[in-house]
Amino acid sequence: MKLFLIIGVINGFLAVALGAFGTHGLEGKLSEKAIKTWEKAVTYQMFHTMAILVTGLLLNKFQTPSFVIAGWFFVVGIILFSGSLYIYAPTGIKTFAMITPLGGLAFLIGWVLLGYAIIKFI
Repeated sequence: MKLFLIIGVINGFLAVALGAFGTHGLEGKLSEKAIKTWEKAVTYQMFHTMAILVTGLLLNKFQTPSFVIAGWFFVVGIILFSGSLYIYAPTGIKTFAMITPLGGLAFLIGWVLLGYAIIKFI
């Protein structure tokens, strides 16, 4: 539980820092499309940071593997989805854009597992 809370806090910090960097540090250096891609990465990272924090809080009360697995899928989703977009936006290397859907799939699996655990254990 504590690990997910720490991971959530770190990701929240990173999402804010990367959002500010995108707005102030990349302005005028990237195309409008690349900036929107960067913003999408920040948005998804922050939404799923909240999911990680909620998962950590739920684990405090309900010790079940489904919450743990869901939490790790959110973490992997952030790395694959947001991480690939953070690299793709400034470089334009399409290989990284092809990784992004795997992160989206990890997010979806995380949400399904979180929903399953809530229905089954709460």
